Amino acid sequence: MVDVIIVGGGPAGMGVALNLLRAGRGVLILECNAFGGQMATSPRLENVPGIKSISGVEYSDQLFEQITDLGAEFELEEVLEIKKNDKTFKVKTNYNEYECNAVVFANGCSHRKMNLPKEEELTGHGISYCAVCDGAFYVGHEACIIGDANTALQYALMLSNYCPKVHIFALFNRLFGDQILIDRIRNDSKFDVTFNVSLQEFIGDSELTGLRFKNTQDNSEFTVNTNNVFIAIGQVPHNQPFKDLIELDKNGFIITNELMETNVPGIFAVGDTRKKDVRQVITALGDASVAAVMVDRYLRNL
Repeated sequence: MVDVIIVGGGPAGMGVALNLLRAGRGVLILECNAFGGQMATSPRLENVPGIKSISGVEYSDQLFEQITDLGAEFELEEVLEIKKNDKTFKVKTNYNEYECNAVVFANGCSHRKMNLPKEEELTGHGISYCAVCDGAFYVGHEACIIGDANTALQYALMLSNYCPKVHIFALFNRLFGDQILIDRIRNDSKFDVTFNVSLQEFIGDSELTGLRFKNTQDNSEFTVNTNNVFIAIGQVPHNQPFKDLIELDKNGFIITNELMETNVPGIFAVGDTRKKDVRQVITALGDASVAAVMVDRYLRNL
């Protein structure tokens, strides 16, 4: 029996653990892959206040050391099922079963990928899924974006602040974002939109040097020389196993209020796994601070 089980060991999960441990609560973190989450794949973090620049792995290691020094327990196990039993929760993993008084989902989500060769190797070396995180590394360079909805268009507008040209590559024959964003793209010569194309290949060995596309209308192919591409084709949350336990939105993200509470008393959600507009390390840490206060309050009222 433990006070709180945190599902996920990214910045949100470790942030909740840090604050709860400092409040004297017992914490068990269950992580199915590796601590740090998506943050650990970032070569540089430069938008964390008070830290000029740090790699995602280094920052993750520092957080992990901080919480384990405070007594956090952790297991590398995948959570398969959670059941509420009166005022406690039974958490079943691929190896064990646990019981706790409160659950915090911090299991994040994954960027939808192109599923092409070299994608993993070149991520962080020209391939990025977050223009907010990595866009400033390409000041003065022409930027490339793959995507056709709001995230892609917002990335394009942001990159246009310091990139002389932004190339948008769309799979279909139109853009699907908000009309105000589409109008801004159409009415600015900084943007170049290519429709009806499908990415076929990432070119480059240790660094991205180009992209090979196929025109889906006539099957012709062309290559774009570039040192960057921002992929914005959606995100995939990992909440389907819990759809009968907590309320999810149509895309599978957990619905919470501003206090990080779900529709089930005693279950909270933080970071990228919950429905929200901005997904960054610092917003995950902000969620974590709020959730920790609310979890502690919930436990005191049991």
